[in-house]
Amino acid sequence: MKSVRFERLLAATAFGLILALSSHAGMAQQSEQMIEAAIPAPDTSPALSVSTKDAAAAPTSADTGEDSAAPANTDALKTESKQDTAAPVAEPADVNQDTAKTDAAAKPKQDVTAPANNDTAQTDTTAEPKQDATAPAAEPTKAADTPEATSAPVTIDTQVADRLRDLITGKRFDRFVTRKDVRAGVEQFYQVHDYKPIWTSDGAANARANAAIAYLGQVETVGLDSRDYPTPDFGASVTPDSLAENELRLTASVLTYAREAQIGPIHFTRVGPDISFKLVAPEPAEVLAKLADSGDTAAALDSYNPPQAGFKALKEKLAELRANGGQIDKPKETGEQQVRVPEGKTLRPGMKDARVVAVRKRLDIAGNKNNPVYDDDVFDAVRAFQTKADIGVDGMLGPNTLAALNGEQARHRTPTNPIDTVVVNMDRWRWLPRKLGNDDNTYVVVNVPDYSLSLFHEGKLFWKTKLVVGKPGKETPMTSAAMKFITVNPTWNVPPSIIENEYLPALMQDPTVLDRYGLKIYQDPDGTVHIYQPPGAGNALGRIRFNFPNKFLVYQHDTPDKYLFKRTKRAYSHGCMRVEDPLEYGVKLLSIELPDRNYTKAKLESMFGSNEINIDFPKPIPVHLTYQTAFVDENGKLVFRDDVYGRDARMIQILKGSERKVADTPIERAPDVSAQAVRLPVGTYGGYGDEDGYAYRGGGGNFFEFLFGGGPRYVPRSPVRPRGFVGRPHASNGGYFPRR
Repeated sequence: MKSVRFERLLAATAFGLILALSSHAGMAQQSEQMIEAAIPAPDTSPALSVSTKDAAAAPTSADTGEDSAAPANTDALKTESKQDTAAPVAEPADVNQDTAKTDAAAKPKQDVTAPANNDTAQTDTTAEPKQDATAPAAEPTKAADTPEATSAPVTIDTQVADRLRDLITGKRFDRFVTRKDVRAGVEQFYQVHDYKPIWTSDGAANARANAAIAYLGQVETVGLDSRDYPTPDFGASVTPDSLAENELRLTASVLTYAREAQIGPIHFTRVGPDISFKLVAPEPAEVLAKLADSGDTAAALDSYNPPQAGFKALKEKLAELRANGGQIDKPKETGEQQVRVPEGKTLRPGMKDARVVAVRKRLDIAGNKNNPVYDDDVFDAVRAFQTKADIGVDGMLGPNTLAALNGEQARHRTPTNPIDTVVVNMDRWRWLPRKLGNDDNTYVVVNVPDYSLSLFHEGKLFWKTKLVVGKPGKETPMTSAAMKFITVNPTWNVPPSIIENEYLPALMQDPTVLDRYGLKIYQDPDGTVHIYQPPGAGNALGRIRFNFPNKFLVYQHDTPDKYLFKRTKRAYSHGCMRVEDPLEYGVKLLSIELPDRNYTKAKLESMFGSNEINIDFPKPIPVHLTYQTAFVDENGKLVFRDDVYGRDARMIQILKGSERKVADTPIERAPDVSAQAVRLPVGTYGGYGDEDGYAYRGGGGNFFEFLFGGGPRYVPRSPVRPRGFVGRPHASNGGYFPRR
């Protein structure tokens, strides 16, 4: 028995070696076939249930004692396989188990839709490596590759998308979208959305497009010009090409509108060199995404306008002006005839004049209305009226007070075209930050043409006071910054521009001028000249300064020249803002910033001395320096102010001229040299070393040797007053204090 089994084992081994040598090429194909067969696929032959893995685990003839290597069976399988190749391709379900076993031997690769079993794996070793084109298992793969099974139906929208892809990625793109940064955003949006149109559906303008076109046609209501945002006629679009082009035209207009609604149609650099804001334009891709996702296109577009109440109030007044033909509505008649005070000379306390009777009746002063004497009762009533009317408070009846009593707007000129004035003021609102306040919604607004400062807390008006602002040529700038601290007993460091243009020329005429005004001068080792005024009662900044660091080196401060606040027009400084009641301003600010410390005017006054004291703010307060020549007051009345610096005129000129086409493009301006240090040859003035840390020479020989090559050639008979000084004498030496 052992010899018989050994002989059978030798025979099986020899036969296996013959098969291996005869089917070497087929085995490589079988390996690839087996790899593909491992990929999950639909089972189209339910009768085949034995896997290759199970076949590998089946017992061999050596273990069972059966003859599993009979060659006759192989020839029979070949014949059966050849007959099976003629079976109809359309009926793979009729294939029986034996057919499925032999069919795999007729192909070099195993089709993923026909799982192989043990018999198939064994039979493949003798099959011819010939591809059977009619094998039914190959049909599902062929069907999956056909366009009918994978591609969506071709529609007008897909054709428009194809044209959009060609336009956006082609050389003609810049004809539709001119700004380079905008083109990048448009390309990004459409690429992410497979170039699908957002303004058309089924070959026509959709509801979103119609809403956008309607909104762009009436942007005059928000102070813009609809001519700047042309819209296409989708009704004339009949081809995918024209629809794609109009898609880009409307996209370009919508993005131009969103940009100009948010940051303005005029860039501030074109208006003047003393304006600086951080403008943040909306991202084009985000604008398009917002419109595509919004259910209200008009509301989405309108959201790019300023959200502040001041802008919205002007928007309402603009509509009223247009409805009234550009005329400003006059106050409605009350039915009661108002007493009119006749014109004449200025009335003062103690004077006796028949017009005083009219004043008593006009102000409804208690007592004898027919008394012609300008007594204390009249004086107090006039002062109260002046305070309420925000005009110079002196208790006397001058021209401005008389005009105000008679209901005339003599203080400020009405603009020639109120609509234009309102429009440019709305544009300037677009330069301001969208969020005016800090986390507590606390902020400060300075309105230069109104000569006023308003402190807001929790979004509401908290306190208001008068200001003196920069004179024309020394304009108070327009900018936004953060107030970080208050300085009590400030030192006035004279700006380089004032040193160069005013004090050095004054020293050329009078070497004692600085000493008489309480100023000191010193020079750095590198030659830089400094002039400063130590803290004190006569300091040009007064006793308190409010610091909000900015590129223009301006701030708000106290002033010894209180008389200027009685004037209606108060443009006298070099750009800084003088506050009428700085101690009260400090108390209001500190009550918000440091409420636990209970600051009062008396407490601040107790800090007065010769040393600077800084009080830091835990939360910086935004400060906005604005230029509002048109605004709506707390009573809902549209108010106009004089165009002190000509900024209205400049902006109207841009909007109505050829510059309008490029108005949103910034321009380069020459660097501001006013803040550059003034340098003279080293040794012109003394260096460091005295008790204050500086050595002061009140215009010594070196200075005049530098200027004239010797001692002073000219000394005026009377003391020189530099152009930087105004007002009445305040110091003990009779000198004038310099203004800021």
